[in-house]
Amino acid sequence: MTDAWPLITDPFFYAVAVPAVLLLGISKSGFGAGFGSLAVPLMALAVTVPEAAAILMPVLFVMDVLGMAAYRKDFDLPLVRQILPFGVLGIGVGALLFKILQAHAVAAIVGGFTLLFLAQRLLFPPKAGSAPPPPWLGAILATTSGFTSFIAHAGGPPINAYVIGLRLSPVKFTATMAFFFFVVNLCKWIPYAWLGLLDLRNMSTSLVLLPLAPVGVWIGVRLARRISELLFYRFLYAGMLLTGVKLLWDGLS
Repeated sequence: MTDAWPLITDPFFYAVAVPAVLLLGISKSGFGAGFGSLAVPLMALAVTVPEAAAILMPVLFVMDVLGMAAYRKDFDLPLVRQILPFGVLGIGVGALLFKILQAHAVAAIVGGFTLLFLAQRLLFPPKAGSAPPPPWLGAILATTSGFTSFIAHAGGPPINAYVIGLRLSPVKFTATMAFFFFVVNLCKWIPYAWLGLLDLRNMSTSLVLLPLAPVGVWIGVRLARRISELLFYRFLYAGMLLTGVKLLWDGLS
């Protein structure tokens, strides 16, 4: 590859990037939501966290567009209006603190809170007819989601912790998250460019991975529309468990 068109050529990078992108695509479709937060930690085995986040930006855009097309009639508009402004606020906070905070510290915080949420859900499961989580909690977790999404594309666990409590159907849950993250990820482009992350090497590498985006989304959409609600939420919890353990491990080690 010539210097005029730089590209990551390390085989180990693609060995971890290919499954990372597929996991991200499946997660974007709603099936196994939470697994997508493993994409940056996986790719960070071969490149830095900022590089991994930048490489995934065009891939995320394609996945978001595909997800919006698949679920454009199914999302919960009042819920989106409630949480989206706080997600964008979190993006602004992340952009301002990006060069100050260490990525491993953010990973540890996200992982720890994800595991605490799961422990609370398993030890004290909500009773039938119990009240949904309050809107102020949604505001805090949506802001946290925007922040962690900006730092390491790990916005899924915080907002999932709120929306899970609303007990939406699998399709409505997936559609609402697709719309939320479409706007959140769109808002990252200008700050990422401002921080100098969208260079030619990262973008050309992203183009190589781009054909995998529709494959992952297609697999996930087919599964999400055919799975029962009980099994859907079990996969969701499993994804958040693995994500929490991985992020906490990366942060502490």
